[in-house]
Amino acid sequence: MKRSEINRNIREAKDFLQEMQFSLPPFAFWSPKDWETKGPEYDEIRRNLLGWDLTDFGSGNFNKIGLFLFTIRNGNLFDPSNKKPYAEKVLIVNPGQITPYHYHQSKMEDIINRGGKGTLNIQVYGSLGEHKQDEKSPVPVAVDGRNYTVDAGAIVRLRPGESITLFQGVFHQFWSDDAKLLLGEVSMVNDDQKDNFFLEERGRFPSIAEDETPVHLLVSDYH
Repeated sequence: MKRSEINRNIREAKDFLQEMQFSLPPFAFWSPKDWETKGPEYDEIRRNLLGWDLTDFGSGNFNKIGLFLFTIRNGNLFDPSNKKPYAEKVLIVNPGQITPYHYHQSKMEDIINRGGKGTLNIQVYGSLGEHKQDEKSPVPVAVDGRNYTVDAGAIVRLRPGESITLFQGVFHQFWSDDAKLLLGEVSMVNDDQKDNFFLEERGRFPSIAEDETPVHLLVSDYH
């Protein structure tokens, strides 16, 4: 992705979050120069990858296969000094944009349709390994406290305010048909480097062509 495309999407995301009256923490607005002044007391942000996160999953077409995220809080499975067992993100899904099939071995998560004027579609399968879906077995889900099973390949539709719990090992992809959506993610500790298992070969973080200066750093820029 070009840095100019990333910058444009960050600006649009800030406008949308303001429209939705969702406030971000102060570090969301730091410039790259601001980061140069931040010492080790801010290492939790760097180590746990808090902040702006935008990916095209290696597709080269963010508008078709991609996702916009901001990680607000997160623990760290490999840092014994960090005791947080939870994570929280805010996500933005554009109409016609899909987040491709993947599952997590470690993380259980809730995805919440926080707002917008559309429905979030989540399609689910069980897994038989990293690159193989279980196309026969029912899939356990929990939707706003209702625990039940759906058929393999079923689409669960969430209206604003509704949420789904996705258990470990459940392949899921999601999209919005007709509206820009604000989603929330509340989960166990998030490890985007080792705990994303895609149905097809995908890159979690984008390759970036630096055609202009970053307006804000992405979490993938910290290292």
